[in-house]
Amino acid sequence: MYRVLLTGIHLMRSGEVESNIVRLNDDFRLPYLPELIDRKTSGPEKGLLDESDLAFHASEYERLTAILEQAMVESRLPEAASGGNALNDLLIRIRIKQQ
Repeated sequence: MYRVLLTGIHLMRSGEVESNIVRLNDDFRLPYLPELIDRKTSGPEKGLLDESDLAFHASEYERLTAILEQAMVESRLPEAASGGNALNDLLIRIRIKQQ
């Protein structure tokens, strides 16, 4: 959840895709994120949060979703991607080169 929301906020604000949660948190500085990352990387695959933690993270979800929505409103990114033809040409050249 945090990776998706922070990536979206960062994209809307900067126009750049960054999905590394550690690098994203360098900017967002969410103090609880390093512990969650550590739990995810060193704990059991499907570890559970305590009930009290769920309420906190639910409120953070709501807060960050509101920030993402505001960032989308303020974003200078175009409504639709404009590089479709160039991307298609690139893919064709790559495929032809591989044959």
